[in-house]
Amino acid sequence: MTTFEYEILTFPMTRKTSLTDMQTALNGKGAEGWEVVSISTSEFANIGHSAFLKRETQTSSDTRAAT
Repeated sequence: MTTFEYEILTFPMTRKTSLTDMQTALNGKGAEGWEVVSISTSEFANIGHSAFLKRETQTSSDTRAAT
C-alpha cells in the first residue's frame, strides 16, 4: 500500500522572501524526494506563501521487497 508523508513550508511576507529564495528552498526539498502539491498565497495578516509538499514513505513491505 502506498503511503505519504506531508510537510508545509511557509514563506512569511515579513521576511521579504524573494521568489529565488522560495525556488532554492523548494529545489532542496525536491532533491530529498518531496513534491509540491499546492502553493497558497495570502496577504491577509502578512501570512505570505505556504507550500504544501508530499513524498512517498517506505513501508515495511517495501523494505522486505528490497532485500
